[in-house]
Amino acid sequence: MYTGCKKYIPFKPIAFKERTWPDKIITKPPVWCSVDMRDGNQALIDPMNLEEKLLYFQTLVDVGFKEIEVGFPSASETEYEIMRTLIERNLIPDDVTVQVLVQARPHLIKKTFEAIKGAKNVIVHFYNSTSTLQRKVVFKTDMQGVIDIAVEGAKLIKQLTDEEVKKSGTNIRYEYSPESFSGTEIDNSILICEKVMDILQPTPENKLILNLPNTVEMATPNCYADQIEYFCRHISRRGSVIISLHPHNDRGTATAATELGIMAGADRVEGTLFGNGERTGNADVMVAAMNMYSQGVDPGLDFSNIGNIRRVFEKCTKMKVHQRHPYAGDLVFTAFSGSHQDAINKGFAYMKKSGTQYWEVPYLPIDPADVGREYEPVIRINSQSGKGGAAFIMQQDYGFELPKAMHTEFGAMVKAACDKAGRELKSQEIYGIFKKNYLDVSAPYCLKKYKLYEDNDVSGSAQVHFEGVIRFKDADREIEGCGNGPISAFFGALKQVGISDYKFVTYRENAVSSGENSKAVSYIHLTAPDGSPAFGVGIDNNISLASIKGIICAINRTEKTGGIE
Repeated sequence: MYTGCKKYIPFKPIAFKERTWPDKIITKPPVWCSVDMRDGNQALIDPMNLEEKLLYFQTLVDVGFKEIEVGFPSASETEYEIMRTLIERNLIPDDVTVQVLVQARPHLIKKTFEAIKGAKNVIVHFYNSTSTLQRKVVFKTDMQGVIDIAVEGAKLIKQLTDEEVKKSGTNIRYEYSPESFSGTEIDNSILICEKVMDILQPTPENKLILNLPNTVEMATPNCYADQIEYFCRHISRRGSVIISLHPHNDRGTATAATELGIMAGADRVEGTLFGNGERTGNADVMVAAMNMYSQGVDPGLDFSNIGNIRRVFEKCTKMKVHQRHPYAGDLVFTAFSGSHQDAINKGFAYMKKSGTQYWEVPYLPIDPADVGREYEPVIRINSQSGKGGAAFIMQQDYGFELPKAMHTEFGAMVKAACDKAGRELKSQEIYGIFKKNYLDVSAPYCLKKYKLYEDNDVSGSAQVHFEGVIRFKDADREIEGCGNGPISAFFGALKQVGISDYKFVTYRENAVSSGENSKAVSYIHLTAPDGSPAFGVGIDNNISLASIKGIICAINRTEKTGGIE
């Protein structure tokens, strides 16, 4: 029995039966604020250098972020440098607000205001920790002690703002975070924010951002949502504040906490690309945004070229995006399971046939093309793949529309090759199996030449005549036959070389290219003399000859020594 868990104190949810968030639906995006360059950067083994920060900033702008927390300029010279560089090189678009973080400490606040001189739009984000545990262990003070810190910080920030606005006209907004909000008694969180509002005097025209961090994720996401809705309902001057979320991922549910927090009334979300950040990271704004996109809600951020965004992230952070990372990982639009492959195949066929305006492909929550991905890697073939996966590859990559009756046989060939190789097969390897078993089969029978023509019988009905030469066991035989079509005429001719016990079941055809060089593919299904199915494939510019080649292929594959390879 694992007894170590007894040392942990269970999280106590707030009593809040009046909650309404479970019935809400997200219909519009929040204001997004990237904290990649601060929260994300401070968590890197090797923090970004100046040029990497500049590249990253431009990428965030290109994605569509209108609020970007650039750094903690009072913490170090490198943090100060990036702020000054952005301002002095005029790299901040007029519609983008840069955000700077500072502890509610006088000397740090003054340094921060030095850093923002010359910027057009700035959010001064100040904070102090308020949690029960921090008060007891770190600050050794009561709630009034941390309230005093926040109030004094707010007074100085307001004073310096008034001075700066008078001198430069800079648009300065305020953001306050009761850090470790989720670990603070909810009424104490509201109390300290009320005291800060008393100093900063927000209005509906000049709102204060109240950022409520899930600094350490301590409970299930519904507990955070309860705290957010309770706060939204009980804070005064609700029309003069923007409620902001800042979830972390300690329990692996930051995305859920973000979504539930929006449902609970939050207006704004702070997070990072791909969830980078301290410990297990911040909320992944890309995932939260694309989740909205998958529900028909425009998230206001553009991830249509997610591959390039990922490359910039990996270059600047020296971190790798996991292969299974939602929307961005190498494998997230793949399907190894045979049943999944079959369903995806049918989904694409349904969309093509129905012309539906909606994305209706099983197992793929969004169209991979919407994030700059290709269809080709959607299905990959290994020993777990089913009959539909190999057929899908042949259709998507090479234009062969194998009839469903052939899927089992061809799928078994591919699976055997996977088992033998002990790995996933590439597209060209799958084509090689198809070519060897269906296109390169030329013995024991080989058609050397042929002629088809029509005439009328005594009753006036059209008859098709086949005349040709077929090689069998190194000997050429002239054969001829007639019927109501090329296939029946050819079957009649085959009787002259003793082939009479095969029964025609069906055939299917499609073109593998377009234009003048278009070739027809004919898929033939026969019943062999022993009652087993016999499949053949023929290719030719002439559809009649393609069918005849397919029949010979099916017979050769059945009768050649060694059976199917």
